[in-house]
Amino acid sequence: MPPDIDLKALVASVGDAVVVCDAQGAITLWNAAAERIFGYAQAEALGQSLDIIIPERLRKRHWDGYDKTMATGITRYGHDVLRVPAINKAGASLSIAFTVAMLFDADHKVTQIISVIRDDTARFNEERALRKRVAELEAQLAAASPAAG
Repeated sequence: MPPDIDLKALVASVGDAVVVCDAQGAITLWNAAAERIFGYAQAEALGQSLDIIIPERLRKRHWDGYDKTMATGITRYGHDVLRVPAINKAGASLSIAFTVAMLFDADHKVTQIISVIRDDTARFNEERALRKRVAELEAQLAAASPAAG
């Protein structure tokens, strides 16, 4: 990386949320985009559990996966985009898409997980509306076809 790139400025200004957590899942970095997407100021989020953005019904599954990733140092979400529900400070539901990267110590033990998160709510809602419309049109077509009579 060229020496003239200011990583702090990059993380602060990028349009996607950058959230870093320690091995226990406590938030250690929360950029301005995370504030915008989730509604928590940096001071409110730092030191908190990721539970502040995970819907309660999904927490067990999240933490099972998180703990497995910490123990094994392996995740499939470094390359694949994961799309999941989330919640913001007001309790409103969001749809987020994210990838993760892991940071390791000298013994190759995971020390932190970095998530790059995008608010995918608008796209999710558009796709859901399109699927509903396609189902309606298919039902109309089936009802109008000669085989239906």
